[in-house]
Amino acid sequence: MRWTLIAPPSDSGERIDTLLARCGTHSRSALARMLEEGRVSCDGTRAAKSRKLYGGEVVEVELPEPSPAKALPEDIPIDVLYEDDDLLVVNKQRGLVTHPAPGHPGGTLVNALLRHCEGRLSGVGGELRPGIVHRLDKNTSGLIIAAKNDFAHRRLSASLASRDISRVYMAVAAGYLEPPEGLIDAPIGRHPVKRARMAVVSGGRPARTRYRVLERLNGCCLVRCELETGRTHQIRAHLAHAGHPLMGDAVYGGRPVKGIEGQLLHACELAFSHPRDGRPMRFTAPPPQEFSKAADLFR
Repeated sequence: MRWTLIAPPSDSGERIDTLLARCGTHSRSALARMLEEGRVSCDGTRAAKSRKLYGGEVVEVELPEPSPAKALPEDIPIDVLYEDDDLLVVNKQRGLVTHPAPGHPGGTLVNALLRHCEGRLSGVGGELRPGIVHRLDKNTSGLIIAAKNDFAHRRLSASLASRDISRVYMAVAAGYLEPPEGLIDAPIGRHPVKRARMAVVSGGRPARTRYRVLERLNGCCLVRCELETGRTHQIRAHLAHAGHPLMGDAVYGGRPVKGIEGQLLHACELAFSHPRDGRPMRFTAPPPQEFSKAADLFR
């Protein structure tokens, strides 16, 4: 199977790997492998990942056959809010890693989904990310979509890339954001020194987060954040850049919260069109008890 796209004129000067990553149909690591294996061509010639675009080029990707899921099923309780033959919507608990990775070979949401779905998950994401359309950090709770087949996965990934999936989060941030409602529009890329972090950097990928303060607490505030883009750690990096890191987020300079591990961030609303028939889907999930506990501490 081949995937063909035309580089838009607005991408003049952009690297080809950046263009492909922005389309969102495959992970960056999968795209890097395809480039290294010579599966990507630009105007008919093999493209290196550093190839600069001028706009108007025909970019073709020879897609590998989807890899079978090889993570092992595990009996881990999960909160499934919706399920059909194409997808599931899960309310992921805090502390649960989304997919296997170095340091987390098992005990993840993927392992739980493999058990729940009896192995019926899409293979687009590769051996360790079967069914995973988008991810949440370990200590970020809330709504996440998983795809049961490749058709649904590709449709959902395309919707994610075109920003047709609405994702709203609730967060507890340090201090008081001013103004209490606004837009953080600042590019995000890998931190130049602390490589485990993302940061607002010149030349980063465009990133936009709309926010609204819901309640002022003692030294912090409850904030509603809506993603207009979906960069890694976007809310965490944006609020830290604004001087209001998430409470409990030690990676981004947030103050610790007694009895609570990790950032106070919850994916509370999710809306998208069903990949099979286009019907509107909308889900909500209340924040976990850690939010009530934090609010009580700071009221």
